[in-house]
Amino acid sequence: MGGTAKTREALQSERSMIYLSRQPRDDLADYLGEHGWRVQFARSVADASRLMRSDDAAAGLVDLSGGFSNRDLGALEACLRRTNIGWVAVTPSVQLDDLGLRRLIRNYCFDYLKQPCSNEAINFVLGHAFGMITLCDFDVAQSVAATSDDEMVGTCDAMQQLFRTIRKLGNTDASVFIAGESGTGKELTALAIHERSERKKAPFVAINCGAIPHHLLQSELFGYERGAFTGANQRKIGRVEAAGGGTLFLDEIGDLPLESQASLLRFLQEGKIERLGGRDSIAVDVRIISATHVDLDVAMHEGRFRADLFHRLCVVRVDEPPLRARGKDIEILAHHVLQKFRSDSARKIRGFTASAIEAMYNYGWPGNVREMINRVRRAIVMAEGRLLSAEDLGLDHFTSQLPITLAQAREDAERKAIEQALLRHRHRLNEAAMDLGISRVTLYRLMGSHGLRDTDERTFDEEPD
Repeated sequence: MGGTAKTREALQSERSMIYLSRQPRDDLADYLGEHGWRVQFARSVADASRLMRSDDAAAGLVDLSGGFSNRDLGALEACLRRTNIGWVAVTPSVQLDDLGLRRLIRNYCFDYLKQPCSNEAINFVLGHAFGMITLCDFDVAQSVAATSDDEMVGTCDAMQQLFRTIRKLGNTDASVFIAGESGTGKELTALAIHERSERKKAPFVAINCGAIPHHLLQSELFGYERGAFTGANQRKIGRVEAAGGGTLFLDEIGDLPLESQASLLRFLQEGKIERLGGRDSIAVDVRIISATHVDLDVAMHEGRFRADLFHRLCVVRVDEPPLRARGKDIEILAHHVLQKFRSDSARKIRGFTASAIEAMYNYGWPGNVREMINRVRRAIVMAEGRLLSAEDLGLDHFTSQLPITLAQAREDAERKAIEQALLRHRHRLNEAAMDLGISRVTLYRLMGSHGLRDTDERTFDEEPD
């Protein structure tokens, strides 16, 4: 077998990758092909977008040396945002001074390499990016798919660990305690555990222990018989009994009063309840999942929560990650919410501005996922433009990208183009002016208006011998 020919086994083991470059290197493509990659070429961002219609895992190599216009960078960001592709950037060192490119690499790429770099190094980093992508559960965590309200979205390590834990807990009947801040989605986790268990065809019953007055909590949990108290005109089945055969989710268990804690502990020990006003013990088969934002270690130390009840409830502990610790998931979730609720607006909202993305990463999200949903939904309704801005989200104080006028944008672009032309031609004015399509006199005047003249004018005004 000669040269680059591959066996059938090698072809079957190929890993898919997209090579985005204005001038792709044949030697690199051949090398990657020989090392098990199925290389798909994209000479433009539009080509890359067409290649990414599949949701299969893949690696991506983006060569930034060819240069991308500001318009291209916006489209490139949308490509890099795809969660099923592990992107690696290769770039000349000088381009890392561009804040926009640095942000793209930092926020969306698994890694980057400075040119010149060897084919071996590129192959190694691509392999790592592809390997990390294949660990993600894309059936659970799609970034902008239009799915049900119960979808759990996330690709970060903490969320992937949570998904693995949920699958494991579906195979057991042990009591589960979910710890986490308010708004992190503890009830969604409890429901996901129930739906992956053998109890999924039976009821999932949730009760917020902090939302029910203490004097009514006993009857809500265990029910009552007719005549048990004034106003009890008929028998009522409690939440524990209603969840028979299924799962009972006790949210904000840390707010449970001590009297109710004793009754719940008795039920967990005996598997039986008594309705208020009743004399018969009723056996109930139910799985208990509890959750709270309260630090129960402190509550037990202060005598506000029974240690024996905690140990009954917390056979397995699950920690729900706060949104601020979920990295790229912040943006993924924002797009997910936008996709779900974009019909709330008469305008066709296309996405988020760069300043909005920056602000979402800088903000601490004390209300977590619940706050994210509320902010994005409000912005969809109130926004004036097609892109949601940091101001629309109420996060304009968390971005360094201040609004600029069109004139300012043109001036910045003009200065940047002149600087790059001067660098390319080592400050030879004739060549730089020709590159820019203007006269030498005009270039010299523009350099003065942008403060780009050297103190020694001969550096610019005289060509070297």
